[in-house]
Amino acid sequence: MATWLKEWNPEDNDFWESTGKKIAWRTLTITTIALTLSFCTWFMMSAIVTRLPGIGFSFTDNQLFWLAALPGLAAGTLRIVHTFLIPIYGSRHTITVATILKLVPVIGIGLAVMNPGTPFWVFVVLALTAGFGGGDFSSFMPSTNMFFPARLKGTALGIQAGIGNFGVSIAQFMTPVMIGVALYGAPQLFQSVDKATGEVVSKEIYLQSGAFWYAPLLIIMGIISWKYLKSIPIKASFKEQLDIFGDKHTWYCTITYFMTFGTFAGLSAAFPLLMKVLYGSFDPSLDPLKYAFYGPLVGSASRILFGFVADKTGGAVLTTITGVGLLGGVIVLLSFGLVNPTGMEQFPLFVGTMMALFFFTGIGNASTFRQFPIIFKHNPRQAAGVIGWTAAIAAYGPFIFSLALGAFIGSTGHAEGFFWILAIFLVLATVINWYFYDRKGAERPS
Repeated sequence: MATWLKEWNPEDNDFWESTGKKIAWRTLTITTIALTLSFCTWFMMSAIVTRLPGIGFSFTDNQLFWLAALPGLAAGTLRIVHTFLIPIYGSRHTITVATILKLVPVIGIGLAVMNPGTPFWVFVVLALTAGFGGGDFSSFMPSTNMFFPARLKGTALGIQAGIGNFGVSIAQFMTPVMIGVALYGAPQLFQSVDKATGEVVSKEIYLQSGAFWYAPLLIIMGIISWKYLKSIPIKASFKEQLDIFGDKHTWYCTITYFMTFGTFAGLSAAFPLLMKVLYGSFDPSLDPLKYAFYGPLVGSASRILFGFVADKTGGAVLTTITGVGLLGGVIVLLSFGLVNPTGMEQFPLFVGTMMALFFFTGIGNASTFRQFPIIFKHNPRQAAGVIGWTAAIAAYGPFIFSLALGAFIGSTGHAEGFFWILAIFLVLATVINWYFYDRKGAERPS
């Protein structure tokens, strides 16, 4: 079966209407479903770790934060690799292999949680393999960018990334659901505190099902990807693709996308444990997974919505709004002591403020990916490379956020220091976006 298309010119309206549109939207549909499973795989560890102490694993809070952080470390590193794969191997081969590879963490984590004697180092290795699910974003998005004409890039990238981001919510929502389903293996006895009586209660769960249920879906999508995807004939060697690093705007875009997606992914990974550690002492029955999935859900939905908006308004102004909104949310967290709480009465405002932060990250995730093809409109291949590279660095968000929050909480008992540092970074990134891309007379308005 032929892998490479013979020609591709989506800016030619006749070609687009007769040939390109059908192929592009079919590709977007398949890769978006596959990307959603990628995000599920990437973030399933952040949901599973909250249950490990309850079934007999004696890991410390700091060790649990490490397990939530490591998929982000692996994903960021793998995204650097994925940044360069599409022009070498094409969409069909890259996406098919990446989809099948995610069976490693899905099956491995499922087997590991079945034995409470599984050592911490095994979970460390498996948490790193969960990064397979975050790494391939830097193949998916450059691929989609090349399939669509400029007038639809914001919409297409917003749809794919936004729906793909729903995988975070799916992982955090479906884990509590699936652990009640016996797919394979014996149940574990999960101990928790009854909120009404304060007594310790036990129930049977199948924590392995929270990982195993992805396996058949990944196999199906791997087969579909191989059969129906094609590759665009835009090829370049690894060395040729390094030219993006000679442009200063690659680095400015890296900063602005870390502000948006780095914050989204970082908060998504850390939110469940952050809730449990900060507020669990006031209410031992608190189940963070009842709330955690709403954050990524809000962020994903706003990314889809504002992908369409960015095509109409331009991306730069929305990115500036994102920075201001995120900064406002962080100021609320600090001003009202929500990350150094004194009681559960602060919990509703904490959750509400976090939802606002997720909302603004979604706006920025959509607007930045609208900006990058415009900023690098002189070279579509470079634009695709910048999208992949910036996504790679932003994927370190879960690692940086989880590790830093764990360190601050471990040393001070609260997270105020972390959010002060985040506030300073938000100011820097917002000013960079406004100066180079948003203000009147900006160097590369987008």
